[in-house]
Amino acid sequence: MASEQRVVIIGGHGKVALLAAPKLRTAGYAVDSVIRNPAQHVDVEQSGGHPVILDIEQADVEKLAEVFAGASAIVFSAGAGGGSPERTNAIDYQAATRAMDAAQRAGVTRFVMVSYAGADVDLDRVDPSDSFYPYVQAKHAADAYLRYSGLDFTILGPGALTLTPGSGEITIADPDGGINGEPAAQGQAVTSRENVAAVITHVVTHNAAIRETVNFYDGDTPIAKAIR
Repeated sequence: MASEQRVVIIGGHGKVALLAAPKLRTAGYAVDSVIRNPAQHVDVEQSGGHPVILDIEQADVEKLAEVFAGASAIVFSAGAGGGSPERTNAIDYQAATRAMDAAQRAGVTRFVMVSYAGADVDLDRVDPSDSFYPYVQAKHAADAYLRYSGLDFTILGPGALTLTPGSGEITIADPDGGINGEPAAQGQAVTSRENVAAVITHVVTHNAAIRETVNFYDGDTPIAKAIR
């Protein structure tokens, strides 16, 4: 039963994770929120998560597998947040792929990755000299690793993240970030963090979009109708 199930969120103090934890709790899941800084435990507890102190930059596959053991799903919502190229690679690629390996070792097949819309194609359209390029490389490679991992993955690709209250309604975007074959209009390629949290909750609780990549923006279609 859902009340006996547990979700592990990596990057548990991130804005999306803090919004996802109470939604998952309301859906009947226990939530373990992995954080590096013990000072963040109050925020995590207030959101309904159980803080698990672990530095994912340093944790090996075995240690991660110990944390994951018995979970129903892993949600990777961590990121370097525009740090150095080295740290971006360390978190967004290396830690992410260790988490995938750890999920397999722990026997947890469900893995939800928070990526971004356009990660599939940006490697070919972002200038390598752009400061954004290391993030593109890391996310593209991590997403590819996940697709070939054998896990029951869902890769979520929101647009530019906002703090706008979530409407619970989205628009599905194309693999290149367009909409219905056309480039997204200015201001259209944005996604409320609360809508991202709601989508995470939906795909976990309904086993939706398994082995699929879902790019999405704020829109006018209810999440449950847009993602099956």
